[in-house]
Amino acid sequence: MSNEITNTYDVTDLTSLEKLEPVRVRPGMYIGSTGSKGLHHCVWEILDNSIDEITNGYGDLATVILNKDKSLTIIDNGRGIPTGIHPIKKTSGVEMVFTELHTGGKFDNKNYKTSGGLHGVGAAVVNALSKWLEVEVHQNGNVYRQRFEYAYDKKLKKEMPGTPVTKLEIVSEANDTGTIITFMPDTEIFSNIDFRLDVIDERLQELAFQNKGIRLKLIDRRNDEETSKEYYSERGLLDFIDYLNESKITIHPNPILFDGDRTVNNLQLYGEVCMQFTDSTADYIASYVNNIPTTEAGTHETGFKTGMTRAFKEGAKKLGLVKEKDKEFEGDDLREGMTAILRIKINNPIFEGQTKTKLGNSEAYTMMNDLAYTRLSEWIEDNKTLATSLISNALQAAQRREKIKKINDAEKKKIGKGTAPLAGKVAVCTQKDRTVNEFIVVEGDSAGGSAKQARDRRFQTIMPSKGKIMNTEKQKLENVLASEELKIFNTAVGTGTLDNYKERELKYDKIIIMSDADVDGYHIRTLWMTYIYRYMKPLIANGHLYLAQPPLYKVYRNTKNGEVHDYAYNEDDLIISKKKIGKGALIQRYKGLGEMNPDQLWDTTLNPESRTLFQVTIDDAAKAERMVSLLMGDVVEPRRNYMYKYGEF
Repeated sequence: MSNEITNTYDVTDLTSLEKLEPVRVRPGMYIGSTGSKGLHHCVWEILDNSIDEITNGYGDLATVILNKDKSLTIIDNGRGIPTGIHPIKKTSGVEMVFTELHTGGKFDNKNYKTSGGLHGVGAAVVNALSKWLEVEVHQNGNVYRQRFEYAYDKKLKKEMPGTPVTKLEIVSEANDTGTIITFMPDTEIFSNIDFRLDVIDERLQELAFQNKGIRLKLIDRRNDEETSKEYYSERGLLDFIDYLNESKITIHPNPILFDGDRTVNNLQLYGEVCMQFTDSTADYIASYVNNIPTTEAGTHETGFKTGMTRAFKEGAKKLGLVKEKDKEFEGDDLREGMTAILRIKINNPIFEGQTKTKLGNSEAYTMMNDLAYTRLSEWIEDNKTLATSLISNALQAAQRREKIKKINDAEKKKIGKGTAPLAGKVAVCTQKDRTVNEFIVVEGDSAGGSAKQARDRRFQTIMPSKGKIMNTEKQKLENVLASEELKIFNTAVGTGTLDNYKERELKYDKIIIMSDADVDGYHIRTLWMTYIYRYMKPLIANGHLYLAQPPLYKVYRNTKNGEVHDYAYNEDDLIISKKKIGKGALIQRYKGLGEMNPDQLWDTTLNPESRTLFQVTIDDAAKAERMVSLLMGDVVEPRRNYMYKYGEF
C-alpha cells in the first residue's frame, strides 16, 4: 500500500460526516477511549440524566440492570424524555435526543437547576456507539417505545449509526412516569463489551453518598441466579468519609463538615465539604461537580485548597504557633494525611473535554476559596486544641519536606558527577528514546541475571529486585526515603517523588514489574504498586505502569525434528496447550522466573511481539484509595472482613 501524499488538493478531497457519524469516527473525543473506561462512560452518560431528574426533585429511584445478552438497562421514575413533536424540527423529543448531537433540556436553567449533562450529546453518543438501543417512556398515561439500530438510512442511502428503525409508538397504557433505556454496545467499536459489576457498584455507592435520601438499585441478570443490591445513605458525606477512612487511623473522630451557597458573576453555586485527618503521610481529595467525579480536579478543588491554606496559616499566627519571621508550612504540608470530599452544584458547569473530568469555571474557584476560608476560620476559632494539633503536624511535615528536598538535591548532584547508585545494579539500555524505552523490575537476582542476557539492550533496562520491598503504606516517610532499593528505582526512573514528581524527567515509556506467577510474586507486585500509587501516582495516571505475565507451564513434546512447545499462563491455557501439542505432551511447571533460561524468558515475558502485559489503571479514584488503605494499611479488622467476604480459601 502506498502512503504517498498527492500534490493535488481540491473540493473532492473534503469529507462531510453526517448525523452521528463523527462519534463513530472519533469515539475517543466523546467517551475518552474504546476500552473498559469508555464502555462504562456510556453507562454514566445515561445514568447522569436519571440522577439529574432525581436530584432536581422529579423522582426518587434509578435502577441499573446488567442483562444476560450483554446489554444494559437504566430505569428512572422521573418525568420521562419529552414525547411531543418539536414545533421546528417536526420530530419527537425522544428521536431528537437520541439522533442529534447538542440536543437536550439542560442548556438553560428552566428544567434543571443543576445537571451533569452539559453538552447535550450523551444519549446520542451512546446511541451512535451501540449496535441497537431501545427507549421506553412512561408519560401522559401512555407507554411510548422506539428502537434505533446501526442500519440503512433511506434519506442518506447508506448504513448509519443510531438510525430509527421504528417510529415512536404508543404500545400500552401507563399509570406512572419515567424512562427505560436499554442499549447493546457495538463490538465493532469496543474491544470488550463485558460490563464490570464492581465498577458500576462503586459508582452507585458514591452517588448514594453524595445525594442522601435517594434510592439506587443494581440488578445482575447475567447468571442463572439474579442478584441485586440497593444503595441509600442517611448521612451523605459523613457516611462517605467513614467508607473511605475505614482502614485508616483517624486523628479526630468527628469529621469537619460544612456547606454554603454563593452567587458569583450572577452564577449560583452550592458547595459542601467533609474532611478528616488520619495518621497517613498521603492526602486524598475526592471532588465532584453535579454528582460527576472530577478525577482531574479543576477550579473548585484549587479554590478549596487555597482557602483552606489561608485559613490555617492565619490561624497558626493567631494561636502563636508561627511568628512573622518563622518559616511557614505550605498547603501540601497541611493536607498531609487528610481525606476530603468536595462537591459543588453549579447551573452552568464548564468542563474541559466531553468526558467531564476537570472543571474550568473561575466562579467555582472564587466560591470554594471563600467558603473554605470562612468556614474553616470559624472552625479553628471553635476548635483551638485540635487546630493546634493539625498545625503542629503541618509544621513537622514542612521539616520533612525540607529533608526530602535535600536528599533529592544530593541525588541529583550524584547523577551530575556520575556517582549515582546505579553501577552494577541496573543494566541500562543504550538508546535515549523515552517514547519506547522500558524499565523492567525483575524479581530475584537469578531471574534478573537471565533477563539482562535476554533483553533487547537497545531499549530495555533491567533492575533485579532482591525480593519484597517494604510495605510503604505502613512506613513513615523517612523510612521509605532511606530504602536503598527504592533510591535506585527513583534515580533510574528519573521523575522524583510526591510533590517533586516531574513527568518531563521520565526516562521510560513503560515501567514493568516482572515477578513470579505465584502468591509471593503477586505480593511483590502489590508492594511495588502500593509504592508507586503513593509516591509516583502520575506513572499510573499517565499509563506508564505495567505488570508482566510470565507463564506457569511449558507444555512440550520431543520429535524427530526437535522440540515442539507451547506456554500456558493459567489452568485454562494448560488444557488448550496440551491439546495443541498432542499425544505424549510433557508438562514443566515453572516455580519462578529463575527457572527459565534467557531464551525462554525472552520468548514469554520480554519480547514485545509475544509477551502479555497488563496495564495498571485507576478506573475509580475513590475505590483505588480505599482498596490500597484497606489491603495494605495498619487496621486489621476491615481487611479480615474483606478477605472473608471475597477471598478464596
